[in-house]
Amino acid sequence: MVIQTDQAPDTRQLAIITEQLGRAPRGIQAVTATDGEGTPLVLRMDSLIDGKPFPTLYWLSSDRLKIELSHLEAAGVIKTLEAILKEDPDFMAAYRKSHEDYVARRWQSMSKAVQQEAAARGYDHLLRERGVGGISNWAQVRCLHTQYAHHLCGTNVIGQWIDEYYPEVAASLP
Repeated sequence: MVIQTDQAPDTRQLAIITEQLGRAPRGIQAVTATDGEGTPLVLRMDSLIDGKPFPTLYWLSSDRLKIELSHLEAAGVIKTLEAILKEDPDFMAAYRKSHEDYVARRWQSMSKAVQQEAAARGYDHLLRERGVGGISNWAQVRCLHTQYAHHLCGTNVIGQWIDEYYPEVAASLP
């Protein structure tokens, strides 16, 4: 079960995130999705960390989901999705909307001061044009992990497709 949240991680969640990442977390704005036990699944990240753009707004922290999605990537699902995108204009249009949603959410998640810093450093165009996972070519699929993270707290057609054709991914959560 996925529960959408938008809260700073508590002490328990920070300990879990540290274990999930294998290091102390940096740049977390919020936990945006948890499982039924409150374990973080998706983190919303700062767009600038140490003055440099962080390519991913939504970071998939769940070990279970990372494993499931890695299996799909190893099985060639990204190539399958890219073929569908080329053949199905409706799917491509929905995918473009996923990227647009991601870009809008990223910009809205930044404070005015961070937006101004991004502009002053010349990064605002990247943060306004790069889609899910920082990808510039919106006809390609870079990473199922970033797509699925966005799906769990936004609108992402790739994540919806995964849920439809690979229900075991969502079923791996408590």
